[in-house]
This record gives sequence, C-alpha cells and structure tokens, in this order.
Amino acid sequence: MDIQAAYREVGTYRGAAEICATTPKTVKRVIEAASRSGPEPEPPHNYDDVRDLVAQRVAKTKGRISAKRLLPGARAAGYEGSTRNFRRLVAEEKAAWRTDHHRGRRPGVWEPGDVLAIDWGQIGPLHVFCAVLAFSRVRFVFFTDNERSETTLSCLARCFEYLGGVPKTVLADRMGCLKGGVVANVVVPTGDYVRMASHYGFSPDFCEASDPESKGLVENLVGYVKSDLMIPDDLAVTDLVSANLKAVAWMAEVNNAEHSEICAVPLWRLEAERVLLSPLPELRAPLGKVVLRKVDRLSCVRFGSARYSVPSALAGKVIELRVADGHVVVTHLGEIVADHLVVAPGETSIRDDHYGGPRPAPRRAVRPKTPQERAFCSLGPIAEAFIKGAAAAGITSLRGDLDELLAMRAAHGTEPLVAALERATAFGRFRAHDVRSILAAGKGVMRPARPGEALIVPLPFVSTRPLSDYAIGKK
Repeated sequence: MDIQAAYREVGTYRGAAEICATTPKTVKRVIEAASRSGPEPEPPHNYDDVRDLVAQRVAKTKGRISAKRLLPGARAAGYEGSTRNFRRLVAEEKAAWRTDHHRGRRPGVWEPGDVLAIDWGQIGPLHVFCAVLAFSRVRFVFFTDNERSETTLSCLARCFEYLGGVPKTVLADRMGCLKGGVVANVVVPTGDYVRMASHYGFSPDFCEASDPESKGLVENLVGYVKSDLMIPDDLAVTDLVSANLKAVAWMAEVNNAEHSEICAVPLWRLEAERVLLSPLPELRAPLGKVVLRKVDRLSCVRFGSARYSVPSALAGKVIELRVADGHVVVTHLGEIVADHLVVAPGETSIRDDHYGGPRPAPRRAVRPKTPQERAFCSLGPIAEAFIKGAAAAGITSLRGDLDELLAMRAAHGTEPLVAALERATAFGRFRAHDVRSILAAGKGVMRPARPGEALIVPLPFVSTRPLSDYAIGKK
C-alpha cells in the first residue's frame, strides 16, 4: 500500500523507490500486479516449444523414459537450452502424467493363515527361493542351483514343513516353472503344481502381469537376503550344504527379531497363526521326474549314464525311479526301496544292504582237475593253503613236486605229511625237498608259539659290600 501511494504521489518508479527504500524493479512489479485482474502469467521458458513432444513420449512410455533418451529428439526439434532445464521439463511432465494415471492403491490387509507369497532371487549361478507368510511375516529361504519346477515344488514343501502347516493361498509371480499357459490374462498352472496343491490343500494364485507392487512383500525379502546374507557371507553355488546351513541360522535370527512393520516378533505371531493353518499331510507329495526302469542282473538300474543299486530280490522287475532335490528315489508298488544321491555319469552308487552285507574280499578257489591234484587236495584245507602259498611265491615246479609229496604220503603216512605241510606253509617253504627235510627231522624240530605270560623266577639273595671296601690304597 505504501508503494502504491508513493507511486500515485510522484508518478515515477524511481521516485517511489526512493521514498519506500526499495528498488525501481520492485515498484514496477507491485504496480503491474495491482493493475492486473488475474494471476501473474508464467514467464516464458526456452523449452516451451518442445513441451508437447516430451509429453507425448512420456505418455507413450508410461512415465519411464529418461531425460537422457529424450534430449537428442528435443535437440532435433529446436531445443537449444541446457540439459538442466530439460531435466526439469521432463520431471514436470512425468509428475503430471503420474497424477492423472495413479491407480489408487490401498495397503494390503492380511488375515491369519491366508496368504504365503513366494518368489525367486539370483546372484550369478546361485538361486534363492524366498517365501513370506503375510500375516506373521515369517521368512523362509533356501538355496539351489536352478529354478526348475521340481526344485520350486520341493522348496515349497520344505517351507510348509518349516511353518508347521499349510496356508489357504500361495501367491506366486508368473514364473515359467509353475505357469502352464495364460488364457485371457488368467494363468493356467502346470499339472504338477495342481497335484501338489491338491495334496497339501492350498489354492494356487498368481500376480497380475507387469505388476511387481502386488507382491512387494516377497520382493523386499529377496533384496534383503541378497544384501544381508548372500553378499556379506560370499555364498557360492559350489557348496549348497554350507549355504543352506547359513540360511537356517539367518532365518532363526531374523524371525526372532521384532519386525518393523508389525512391531512384533514373527515366530511369536506364528504360534498364534499356526492354529489357523491346515495340517500337513502324512506323506510329502511325490515330486520330480518319474521314469520306469528294469532292474538288471547286477541288481542295478541306470539313469543319466550312472548305476544305482536296488535290493537283489527285485532283479528283472520294473520299478519307478524319481529324481528330485538331488536324490534318486526308487519305488516298487508304492514302497520306497532305495534312496541315492545323484552321482556323475559313469559312476555307481551301491548300498551294501542291497546285497546282504559288505562285499567280501575276492577269493580264488582251488579246483583240482587231474587225478594227481585231486589226490593231493584230499589232504584237506592245509593242501589248498600250501598250493595257494606256493603259487604266490612263484614256485613254477609245483606241478612236478606234487608227485614227490604224494610219494612221501605213502612213505610216512597222512598225518606226518599234513603236519609237515603245516610247518612248511607257516615258514614259507614250498619245495618238495623242504617238506622232505621237515619229515626227516621228525619231532625234534622246534615248535614256534605265541608269546605267553612273563616268566617270574625267584633269584638267590647275594650279600653286598660298601663302596669303601673298594677304595684305592686300602690294605
């Protein structure tokens, strides 16, 4: 009011500015604003000529295009300003587009025992299966080296066992391992997934296409596992056992800590929620690839160029072979008869109990064929031991020595010859003249025996003399 009154008195901007102790520009702006009837018009910008172009591209890309990608087209359309001003224009147009295209989301409200959200994460060749029970926020993770259908279903079964029950709905992304097809935006689950859902009693559900916000609950868990477990501990796909042991310890830590969103400990909340979960079935659902194989004469079946043993009673029968979670499970008439870890092609996995016990050491039986050999072997086990010992010692004249040994039997009798053969075998003397020397010595030879108890013999008492009696120079 003072500026307007001063301007009316003097009639110049400079004079009014000196009276009001301000600048002439300020006086001009105040006087022009008072003379206008509407709002102050926006000053022109150097990017007004390309505003429509930017708005069209932002709408076409649904607000995702960057100013860096738009700048070359704007330059071609005549924009000559700075990149900073252009980024300001793009930001304004994106904000305007989002204002008109907001979906009006609302926060998720979860009921106890209702939803389990699952998803996969990956760093290099190491994959992690993540699941969150929506109400209690209990988190489950498991590391694998693939994201195949049987692996996903096996991880889901492990998650149910960790929770101690089955929720009503399992919410998954449109992952290819569980998706059989899409008809009119409706996902058709695979047959294996449907059979598992029927076995455990839950309803499979899928998120909307290109809508990660609908499963942000588990998306946050995937990022949390990567930043808090996989990267700090430097987990590797070459040691999945160690990685999953660390995952168990990590789950115990985070599920026993207070959750920032619900302000409660997840495992404590799970205790109250578990009564609303469906009970686990008595048997785990049959998962994995199933093939039929015929048991060969070695009581083995072949899969992946490797051999796996089965009980010998099943030789010649057809069995079912199922591969899941790194195990080869063999079933016959609905009963599991063998369980092996998967081995590399060309290797063999053998269980001793399938063959009645451990494998015995190889034996080379003595089978006499000629009359001379049969006569010598009739002496008993010592004759077989003598032949094996002589063969091991490389006695090439053994065949001819048998005639001399049989002649000694006629001369000395069977029992002396058997005793001589025992002594010859014990001392490694396998020539015929060695046995003849033993027979000639008769009973006077020494008989070796094992060490016995210590021999205690009382010794006689001997009187002693002092050392002084032995002094030098003593008479």
